[in-house]
Amino acid sequence: MPAFFSNFTRENLTVQTRKFVPLLSLIKNISALSNIGPMKNRFIRFKMFSVVTGIFIFFLTGCGGDPLKQLDTPTRGNLKVAIDDSYTLLMDSEIFTFEAIYKYSKIDTIYATETEVFQNFMNDSVPLIVVNRKLTELENEILTSQLIVPKTTLVAYDALALIVNNDNSDSKISYDQIKDIFSGTITKWSQINPSSNLGDINVIFDHYKSGNPRYFKEKFNLDSLPENCYAVQSNREVINYVEHNRSALGVISVNWISDYRDSVSNDFLNRIKVVGISPPGDNDQTANYYQPYQAYIAQGQYPFIREVYCINRQTYSGLAFGLSAYVAGEKGQLIVLHSGLVPATQPIRIVEIKH
Repeated sequence: MPAFFSNFTRENLTVQTRKFVPLLSLIKNISALSNIGPMKNRFIRFKMFSVVTGIFIFFLTGCGGDPLKQLDTPTRGNLKVAIDDSYTLLMDSEIFTFEAIYKYSKIDTIYATETEVFQNFMNDSVPLIVVNRKLTELENEILTSQLIVPKTTLVAYDALALIVNNDNSDSKISYDQIKDIFSGTITKWSQINPSSNLGDINVIFDHYKSGNPRYFKEKFNLDSLPENCYAVQSNREVINYVEHNRSALGVISVNWISDYRDSVSNDFLNRIKVVGISPPGDNDQTANYYQPYQAYIAQGQYPFIREVYCINRQTYSGLAFGLSAYVAGEKGQLIVLHSGLVPATQPIRIVEIKH
């Protein structure tokens, strides 16, 4: 509904009525021109064009139309989106194909830590974010006080992968041992494997502001992580550190190593080992150990699974809405599947291959 109808009260009746005076005048001019007969005179045709143009401008600017919003639609316009560094590879592919389909869309990306992404969102620096947690109750209250109702769309299931150096023979660790590592009970590799000579376990996260350390604190109900937990600057740096340090235990998003068609993922996989984790409470030597493959994530057998969300704060159906809908739609979910994550809105088929 046009803006002048939404505020149409007794007090502003006179002011609102004045808005119609130019429109009535323009209509009167058009009526007069229509009675002239064949418009052979170039001046009369020009006058008619000016009148019609005036009507268009009046409706665009005087009737509550916001030119910026009219240029920002679900398939065209400019958009800045902040993305958790965990999903760099996935969202690079999503945005590349979206822009290829919708030629008049331009999307700028900010890849950052979880804390920085949410700061940008709450400060209204970006209208759309891609993250692995929902808004908190406090964040929702702040947005509601600004008359903003954020739209949260589940688009994928992700997992946290634990990685070790290629020279580390302990690539199978029980869930309970992982819990003891993050609680500080286990600090040496010899506590996992008595024959190990790798010394202290150094746990490496991508960033202290990342969602990865937050995940394990929440998962194991911890107030803080032990002193042998360190942070670098990105998921890439975690992989680099683990590659060159035999005693390291790295924590990364599985998206960095899950796309077997991607040269970046394949390069990383050749440089480290991915740890297999047994189910909670199953510490037997004959236990099944699960790596963060798609099937194990989809079936819930891998224990460290997360949800991936697009959160949009736009109050109208703009490009932020369009990109969120695309990622959650059929084409976007196919990209999620090919990236090694599990689609959230499309059915998947799991095929068991017997050797």
